[in-house]
Amino acid sequence: MTDPVIRALSASDASLFDALPDPLAAREGHRLTRFRPDWKRVALRDGEVVARGAWWGGPDDAEPVNINWFDVAEGEEEAGAELLRSAPWQVELEINLPGGWRESPALRAAAEARFAAARAAGYELLVERFLYRWTPERGLPERPGRLRFAAEPDDGVFFDALRRIHSVTLDAHALRAVAEGGLDRAARQELDFFHWCPSPREWWQTAHTPDGEMVGIHVPAHNPSGPVIGFIGVLPEHRGRGYAYDLLTECAHVLVEQGAESIGAATDRGNVPMAANFAKAGFPVVRERVNLHPAGRTA
Repeated sequence: MTDPVIRALSASDASLFDALPDPLAAREGHRLTRFRPDWKRVALRDGEVVARGAWWGGPDDAEPVNINWFDVAEGEEEAGAELLRSAPWQVELEINLPGGWRESPALRAAAEARFAAARAAGYELLVERFLYRWTPERGLPERPGRLRFAAEPDDGVFFDALRRIHSVTLDAHALRAVAEGGLDRAARQELDFFHWCPSPREWWQTAHTPDGEMVGIHVPAHNPSGPVIGFIGVLPEHRGRGYAYDLLTECAHVLVEQGAESIGAATDRGNVPMAANFAKAGFPVVRERVNLHPAGRTA
């Protein structure tokens, strides 16, 4: 068996990326995603595509922020590992999967092949997530009406709220940021993401009780693929009252008022309370995601 040849693609040969079968229906999950041809790479063995990866970022990013699509053919885990190892960017890997993939032997085998290739390339599991998509036929959940929402132009207010929110959190990305650089790093990463999104800063809102006590924040946003629930966070001292649902509902309403015809969202599989809020608000799980990160790399 010949060694695989790793190639970056260009606009002229980008069609090579589509030569590999797609058992996990990744293409359906990426209908709204725009990939740059020169951020796509393939592994060829005897001229046949046996592994592929698509790195992804915003239209103004100089480098990708993650690997958004990664496939390997049956028995080609080592070619997939070499594809990842040899890439000029060592960034987080997202493997998107159909819902209930564990219950199908064929889907599970395809997923496990990708995991094995990633582990061989030095990637470690970070978290499993649920991906949601709200569409108008689901109906907008009614606003509970318990909180008062307002735009807040001071980033410092959001930074302070994020530090407090992440002091007690179930979010794996935030926990990793806290472990690596403390609450300031976790808060700064969130703020950087909010600013990276190409949606108006004026959409960010704080939430208060009728007597003016701050409860939390929510960030309706657009990422480069469309409208999303950017962030929902309740301050620790106000948890246990169901306010995350109020924030989520308001966030959805703001996005629809701004013209959203669908809304994407995600939460960690282990964040049972937030998953319950998405279900209550009419956000169905449309895909699942496994996030892996390069071992030893700090954010």
